[in-house]
Amino acid sequence: MSFPKYDSSAAWRADDMVNDQSWIFRIEDEAATQMAAAVLRGYDADRPLFDYAPSDFDFGPGLDTVRASVREAHFGRGFALTKGLPRGHLSADQFQLLVWGIGLHLGVARPQGRASQYISEVRATGSTYRAAGGRGYNTNAGLDFHADACDIVALACFNQAKSGGQSMISSSTSAWQTLVSERPDLAQVATDKFYFSRNQEEAPNENPFYGQPIFDFEDGRIFGKWNRNRIRTAQELPRVPKLSDAQLECADLLDDILSRPDMMFTMQLEPGDLQFMNNHLVLHSRTEFEDFEEPERQRLLYRLWLATPDSVALPETWGVYFRSITPGSVRGGFCGHQHDDACREFEERQAKALGMTVPALMIDPPLTEVA
Repeated sequence: MSFPKYDSSAAWRADDMVNDQSWIFRIEDEAATQMAAAVLRGYDADRPLFDYAPSDFDFGPGLDTVRASVREAHFGRGFALTKGLPRGHLSADQFQLLVWGIGLHLGVARPQGRASQYISEVRATGSTYRAAGGRGYNTNAGLDFHADACDIVALACFNQAKSGGQSMISSSTSAWQTLVSERPDLAQVATDKFYFSRNQEEAPNENPFYGQPIFDFEDGRIFGKWNRNRIRTAQELPRVPKLSDAQLECADLLDDILSRPDMMFTMQLEPGDLQFMNNHLVLHSRTEFEDFEEPERQRLLYRLWLATPDSVALPETWGVYFRSITPGSVRGGFCGHQHDDACREFEERQAKALGMTVPALMIDPPLTEVA
């Protein structure tokens, strides 16, 4: 049994990130001030986010720094950090508009859940991560390693927690190489179909679960996907095949590999930081955190899921989950329960502005064919 090695800059280890910090990009103070001014000129508390266009935000040279960071996430290590967003110049709502405006220049935002929200406040709201419909971003719990439902995720920090809440990242490519080296039999299992729950966020034309390999290949690239929590909740659904002993062993070993000290890079996002992650090249997690008592000081980040113009072809097995595997297409996201004409009009308008394509609506196959 043999597999390609897929050596690339995305096959990093934790020490590589410490020894070479070219993945960190810094916005100069003058450029940050210009970005803040652009937001303040356009900010209107009563204006819906969908009504803004890229041309409403002249971010100047700060946007060039952000774009360089995104390129590193796309075609380099799979993640990057931009420091120096003008957090001190803006209120929380204005900072949210800054993140939204940056996203308008980079791609088409994708809906993120049951409410079909296109930007999420990442904060503890008392939800339960391990519940059947739970989501980690609105809890203070430590999270399993996972990939989000988009090509690129942007996470911008407004407030950090009193303690904890560190971001943990591991390379999917390095995890694959380790799996092949240590257990090639389980690497083969990882290329077979696992079943993931949609955690009650499925749209009317979607099944409550879907099947997808953990690793697959396309056009000389390796693609990784993982979410142990959603595999666990899928096992509670009717018609989902039970995990085999080999699949359970593969899942346990992968979790072990991802969290090894030499594999996992840990970082603390600070106010004004903007992190980009390529969900095909890295898997991410977060430590549990303790928050401040004062609401205005509590941990708050803003998250965008993006489909981008320079995305690459996906494996065919990614199609049901991403709704398209075509490069440069509007794909990914959870359409949720409120994906309406306003959402579709925004996506089409934004795609046209960036030269992207909007694929035809993909409908899940009947459950009898899935399981």
